[in-house]
Amino acid sequence: MTSTDATDSTDGGIRKIGVLSMHTSPLDQAGVGDSGGLNIYVRELANSMANQGIDCDVYVRRTKREHPEIVEIEPGVNIIQIEAGPLGLLKGDLPAVVDLWTQGVADRLERRPVDAIHAHYWLSGVAGHHLKHRFDVPLAVTFHTLGRIKSFSGDAEPEDRIRAEDAVIGCADAVFASGKVEADQLDSFYEIRRDRIEILTPGVDHTLFSPGSSHSARKAIGLGDYPILLFVGRIQALKGLDLAIDALAASQHRDARLVVVGGLSGHQGLETHEDLMARVKRHGLARVKRHGLSDRIIFVEPQPHHLLPNYYRAADVCLVPSRSESFGLVALEAAACGVPVVASDVGGLRDNVLDDVTGLLVDERDRPVCLWMSGIISFSPPPSTNC
Repeated sequence: MTSTDATDSTDGGIRKIGVLSMHTSPLDQAGVGDSGGLNIYVRELANSMANQGIDCDVYVRRTKREHPEIVEIEPGVNIIQIEAGPLGLLKGDLPAVVDLWTQGVADRLERRPVDAIHAHYWLSGVAGHHLKHRFDVPLAVTFHTLGRIKSFSGDAEPEDRIRAEDAVIGCADAVFASGKVEADQLDSFYEIRRDRIEILTPGVDHTLFSPGSSHSARKAIGLGDYPILLFVGRIQALKGLDLAIDALAASQHRDARLVVVGGLSGHQGLETHEDLMARVKRHGLARVKRHGLSDRIIFVEPQPHHLLPNYYRAADVCLVPSRSESFGLVALEAAACGVPVVASDVGGLRDNVLDDVTGLLVDERDRPVCLWMSGIISFSPPPSTNC
């Protein structure tokens, strides 16, 4: 991921940035617990900044004991773990320890001063708000998800979060959006002047994510010669795995398989892969049994980022049926591997999926993605948009 504006930062005298990522760490495996694409975003953005001469100290909350306090993941990029509350706290419990974490970051900043702060997600934004004034440095914030947008999409968010977002927005020197859609949302839902919003568009590493042989990819990961629908992401209601399962059930290709790469959110995501699969099949996805799909869904534990290209290349289509997405990195990675995408017509997916070119956007998320399943083998528009 790169920023076209990164080189401009050096002209303003910025040589070191304090990156705040309280609830997720580049040291954690994406797709496990509360770790997701934000891990990758923070890591790649920090690496890109370091490559352009801007060092990054990335502050996270310690969740494991095996890593030292400071871990250098690239020259100029240090992950600094701050003790704040029990190791196993869920994301929903973190507001109670924000102040403790903020003080821990402040203690390190006294010894490791920075020229600016970039906060990721609203919890880090709360910390950044305090630290900006304490150390008199500029604050930029990237929310990644927005409380009002999630509530509008059906996922009720606490009023404390929305009030905190308003306060951070009022304080920040710049608010980053991943694309035009998120910028429009910030404008309409939070009334931010456009001149305070900067577009910082993520990308993918094309040396890693690129087209390749489907046959070789399937052989490498042990998949057979059958149509493959791919779902990559944490197993939670927001990501819409239920719709991916409905799409498989509606497919005209009775030998098709749905490959699910990811784990459960929260503490459940820390279980063994075997326990996780049993729990998913027993509780969360009764529709698997109802549709008689037990033998046609392949669950794969979360994969290191560098191994994902084989899963994309092996697929005939990648499904991204999320209720809301500020960006939707999975859709962009799939497209970079030459794989068509069927995605919900929401948020950043509208920026990342070129409708009828790199994939299809489904207007109504509660309408099964079967709109297009008859075209799974050869990517072509469906004959009808009515199921």
